[in-house]
Amino acid sequence: MANGPALSTAKGGEIYLGSEFKHSLCHLDVLDANQFNEQSFDRNERKLTEENFYRGAPPKWLNFHMSEQAVSDGTGTPFIKRDGYDTLVKQIHQMRKLPRTSTVKLLHQPGCGGTTLAMQVLWDLRKTFRCSVLTDSTGSDVTNVAEQVVQLFTAGIRGHQNTVLLLVNNEQILENLQEQILMKIEEREIVTYMPVVILLSCVREDVVQQGDHVTLKNVLSDKEKRTFDEKKKELISRYGDRHNQFHGFNIMQTNFSQAYVKQACTVLGTIQKQNRKQKSQLAAFLSLLNAYAPGSYLLESQCLDFFKHDDYIQGDASLWERMKPFSDLIITFQQERSEKMVRMAHPLIAQHCTKLMVEAGVTRSDTARNFLTCFCSEEVPKCLFVFIKDMLTKRRTKTNATKKREDHPNHGTEIREDQEKFSRLILDIQNAEGNKQSASVLKVASNKFDKDPFFPQALARFYYIEQGNYNLAEMWAKKAMARDPQNSFVADTLGQVYKNHLQNKGVPENNTLPAKPREILQLATKAIEAFKEEERLAEKEQETNMKEDGNTKVSYYFNSSGLFGYLKVCILVYDILVSQNETWRQVLTKQISIGSVLESLGDNKLHRFHDLINNLADEVKRKCVFYDKYLTFSKPGMMKDDPLYISKDCSECYTKYVRDSTPKPLKQKVAFIEELKQNLADTVAGVLPCLEEVETESELKKITTWWEEICERSSCKSLSAFRHKIPLSPEDAPELHLLALLYFWPVVSEDNCRNSVFNLNELIQLMKGSYEHTYKKYFRSRYLRTLFFIGKSQDLTKIVHREILERKFEQKMKTKEDWNNNWSKEKIFQDPMVEDHLLKVEGVVRNYRVFATIDGTQIEVDANLRKDLWIARQVSFYLGFTIRGPVAFGIKTKTAENAEVSEQRNTELLAPTDTSGDGTRPDEGHS
Repeated sequence: MANGPALSTAKGGEIYLGSEFKHSLCHLDVLDANQFNEQSFDRNERKLTEENFYRGAPPKWLNFHMSEQAVSDGTGTPFIKRDGYDTLVKQIHQMRKLPRTSTVKLLHQPGCGGTTLAMQVLWDLRKTFRCSVLTDSTGSDVTNVAEQVVQLFTAGIRGHQNTVLLLVNNEQILENLQEQILMKIEEREIVTYMPVVILLSCVREDVVQQGDHVTLKNVLSDKEKRTFDEKKKELISRYGDRHNQFHGFNIMQTNFSQAYVKQACTVLGTIQKQNRKQKSQLAAFLSLLNAYAPGSYLLESQCLDFFKHDDYIQGDASLWERMKPFSDLIITFQQERSEKMVRMAHPLIAQHCTKLMVEAGVTRSDTARNFLTCFCSEEVPKCLFVFIKDMLTKRRTKTNATKKREDHPNHGTEIREDQEKFSRLILDIQNAEGNKQSASVLKVASNKFDKDPFFPQALARFYYIEQGNYNLAEMWAKKAMARDPQNSFVADTLGQVYKNHLQNKGVPENNTLPAKPREILQLATKAIEAFKEEERLAEKEQETNMKEDGNTKVSYYFNSSGLFGYLKVCILVYDILVSQNETWRQVLTKQISIGSVLESLGDNKLHRFHDLINNLADEVKRKCVFYDKYLTFSKPGMMKDDPLYISKDCSECYTKYVRDSTPKPLKQKVAFIEELKQNLADTVAGVLPCLEEVETESELKKITTWWEEICERSSCKSLSAFRHKIPLSPEDAPELHLLALLYFWPVVSEDNCRNSVFNLNELIQLMKGSYEHTYKKYFRSRYLRTLFFIGKSQDLTKIVHREILERKFEQKMKTKEDWNNNWSKEKIFQDPMVEDHLLKVEGVVRNYRVFATIDGTQIEVDANLRKDLWIARQVSFYLGFTIRGPVAFGIKTKTAENAEVSEQRNTELLAPTDTSGDGTRPDEGHS
């Protein structure tokens, strides 16, 4: 490469930046647009690279280059493309039409060529995109990764930037990485008519579910079989009998044949349980690791250190020599900027070798314990720790589909993602060897990694779930907490131990006497204190940052499990005690004091639980109010709802302790809402959940009049008086700020005096400040629900609740909608019915922001779909409101015919701000 490494530009050219720039991107393996051009390779290097790949090593960029050369020279057939290739490339090109960041997902079973396919796509698109692989798969420094991605996009002179196509192998960091990249784009005020990055998420899954993503499985189509057969003929002609060692290729060519795998692993048939040599032990270690932690490996240096005390082989023999006759089953490979790595040639070989070891008497638990002893005696490399942690603690996700209730807002089917109880290895050991051996392996890991909280946490869970040994479970849960005392997710396990114990206490077995109330309340006290401590820790955790403490991370999601665990304990206490004596119903709801009924309860010492019992109803109410807001104002994501059991259990607990009656049927809704108003509506938040129940506009008008009453509680005699309090104080609740915005937001037919008196920008900023002070730490990772839209009427009657809009749409379409999908695609705003009910707002998109134009003033609002903000232009949209503020929905570009600004004003309005000097202006970056 005479001119050095080159990057592609959006216009189809290349720019040369020098090796220093490429090396500065330490988290990225950047693929040059001119990779290997005019570069020659030693014949032995080429041969070794090709052989290693077909034996089972991950592909190198050189593999694709050599294949292209072989085709052009007429000496070989093209690199095999699995059936998902064309679909993946098509999806990537489609994403180029979307803004800033987007994701294409490849879901593949281990060993079916998923990583190879992803790299093959990058290789073939290297002249179209700036292709790169994220080398830091742990995502330990997402902020710097995002910075380097943006640097790669902006590299070069203005107007010659290009979209980055980034291969990411860790699905867990995608959301955070996207957010960080967006922040970097906005910080640098980059204006571009192309996406900054397309993330190619390559995810290994044992069970692959169909979906919008590309899937790759351990089965070949007829077309793929023919292609592999042709390639096999080529390899035989080139390598002769040596092709029999190409297990990685041969397993796929035989359509993942178990017969082939068994034949390849026959060399392990002579292994004995006793007096095993170190090479057979290492083969067992690699097999177990690769079978239960896909993508894992050991460093060659670690393997050679393992042989230091082997008297059988002296000198500097290679690992290949030391591992005979198992060498053909093992592959050694090296990637850029890394040590040599060692793994089994294919996951199916690893799985079968593990099975053969078990048949020879070498159990999985024996192998796991010996591996931990031999390879974790000193400082463990971070990569190996991650593999061991996955092997012993990572729980697979199960997807279950259940029919939702008819009254559920999204109707249809609920897709629940539940986790297995334990990791696959622990479950397999349990099934084959029993609970004792599973616990033993976790105990060894807990002692070896004596600063990590997750191994003792898994051990505590195993003791209470599988063995009912609550003493040991409590001990290990406390050890986990001691190792990371600020982690609320770790603290949750202790509460779960006590809760599970309490649940079992309430179910007498083998004709045993039921637990006495004193025992129930003693255990409940422990559980409640544990969940309160978890809640306290969750409140203290950082809002959006990942805390780093060695290998321990705290998620940036708010952990609400402590509050929910408290409510579950209260339900158990109520059900157990009331089933023993009806008097407890009145005691727990504070209708009578426990001191007045000690004699009838048969235990005078119960008086010591007076404070506990006296606080339950108030705490239940407080936590139910939290969840009322939590579930009303937010949800896990735009396409994901909270599990139904959360609202169900909260309602049950509230009913037991606060209302102390059975839930009223839907036909008695008005009375129920009135009661809910009195119990919960200390602020507007108590009214908003009620609106989920309304079915007619007349009911909606009735409910909105309550806001006047709520204002009276705040010393306002009417909405007229409330108007004189505007602007509100930042200390006022976000709900009141929401009321202010809704009431004073102008519509077409209203006079403009309100807008001249009240600064809408100021009201919005006050509301956002109130939201950040009150709710941000709870809702920070969640999607904020839209509560209301602005209609065309006057005063409070102009408020259109989301539920009303959805019902009208369904009535017109005569169908039950999947509203998650509808809102994410904004399908509802394509219907003329919406225009009849909602007020259309004029505005502009500029610098990745959207502004409503109200009486000549620009008011910044959020956008429901951020992809609508990538082109600066005149727009119109509908206005909705979340608990954080106004949101633009259905953003549409205004045509030249109906634009209401002059060309000069339009130019001024849309002119981008580019203070960084590396942005792409609209006239320069259009692709």
